[in-house]
Amino acid sequence: MARLSASITAIPEAAHFYEAAGYCADESVGWLMKRALMSVAQAADRRLEPKGITHSQWAALFMLQSGRATTVAELARETERDPGAMTRLLDRLEAKGFCRRERSTDDRRVVRVELTPEGEIAAREVPIVLAQVLNEHLAGFSKTEWSQLKDMLRRMVANGEAAETRTPS
Repeated sequence: MARLSASITAIPEAAHFYEAAGYCADESVGWLMKRALMSVAQAADRRLEPKGITHSQWAALFMLQSGRATTVAELARETERDPGAMTRLLDRLEAKGFCRRERSTDDRRVVRVELTPEGEIAAREVPIVLAQVLNEHLAGFSKTEWSQLKDMLRRMVANGEAAETRTPS
């Protein structure tokens, strides 16, 4: 564990690739990542729409099915939505018969969410569609390039998280 924490504390200095003067969104890594993500989400939406599932809904279904979230608060956090928006989304999923909510008997503030059998079936479609869509978006990439892309994105996430911890608010 000491080795891991030592490598985490060695935070690289910020790069100097961009300058405000002459900044162009089309050359921005952030803009390109957002466009790629939007393209993936839109393609998945088109494929899941005949099943009556929207992007917001398939993300929540996937989080529940994979065990990454079991409460309204966890779902909101994992899908980056506010709790009120998540409650409205769950209202729609419940109306479709995909999930049910149950208030915790230990802590009334906690609302657990579980998939119904119909929700399990719908949730199983999500990784199938996502795998197809991502593979289409990665057409022409070698396995090495795919691994490098994932490694680079992980580094960007780690750098962003490290910058947050050292930047005063």
